[in-house]
Amino acid sequence: MKTLPSIALGTWSWGSGMAGGDQVFGNHTDADSLKSVFDAAYKAGLTMWDTATVYGMGASEDILGDFIKDYPREKFIISTKFTPQIAPETEAPVLTMAEESCKRLHTVYIDIYWIHNPADVERWTPGLIALLKSGVVKHVGVSNHNLAQIKRADEILRAEGFRVSAVQNHFSLLYRSSEKAGILDYCRENDIDFFAYMTLEQGALSGKYGTSNPMPEGSQRAMTYNSILPKLDMLIAAMKKIGEAHNASVSQIAIAYAINKGTYPIVGATKPRHVDEAASAAKIKLSKEEIESLEDLATATGVDTKGSWENPMA
Repeated sequence: MKTLPSIALGTWSWGSGMAGGDQVFGNHTDADSLKSVFDAAYKAGLTMWDTATVYGMGASEDILGDFIKDYPREKFIISTKFTPQIAPETEAPVLTMAEESCKRLHTVYIDIYWIHNPADVERWTPGLIALLKSGVVKHVGVSNHNLAQIKRADEILRAEGFRVSAVQNHFSLLYRSSEKAGILDYCRENDIDFFAYMTLEQGALSGKYGTSNPMPEGSQRAMTYNSILPKLDMLIAAMKKIGEAHNASVSQIAIAYAINKGTYPIVGATKPRHVDEAASAAKIKLSKEEIESLEDLATATGVDTKGSWENPMA
């Protein structure tokens, strides 16, 4: 895979509808409000974008695609996903969904195409092979897979001369299961890029939310995080102190942590300042002592932020 920017920008919270920004995040975004975000990212050199068909049932891809078509396609690394739970009833569901994504994204190829979750590794992984052979997909990845599932997907692809190029799992200061299960080490040893989603825990590690400023009521993230925000006070305070030493915000320390652990964090961006913060976070080098201190405090919270859609990594 060609050289990647240190950070990917995520579009889970773009648009509305099922599993979209309004339901999950309590956001209200559309193309008009997001165009300045895309332009700021391009200017900052952050040209790797992550989306999925299921995000707003195509709404996220539609918005991103409308922006991309005004720029040279080769300037971007676009990643999107095949979600087994919404597979169409066609002869080749993976191919069908990829082609529909291409139409929405105004592109003839996808840089990284993911199997969104391990609903059935044996059934869905082979569907990627025809896409790789045709060039519609340049690289493939697996998301929310544990180590055994990653290895099995790789075996299936290698039998046809291909391989798993990337893994995308939930990884943050509060959720390090992929590290504990040996997935980070496996990726490092096998030249597989690891993409960390929910690095900011949907804002819980941004420093913006707390007991006096909870997440938007009615959103899925509010139901998940508002009750545990008080348990994060000491961790957030330490992140703020370390941030002051690096002239950085709390959210930048969370992003820098993921980068310093050898991952490519996927950072959700709905405002230009999110892009600017992410770009600056990529330059922060945390010391071994700072990382260990943050991890100890994160462990001490006793918080488990595993999503309802996730299987245990070990």
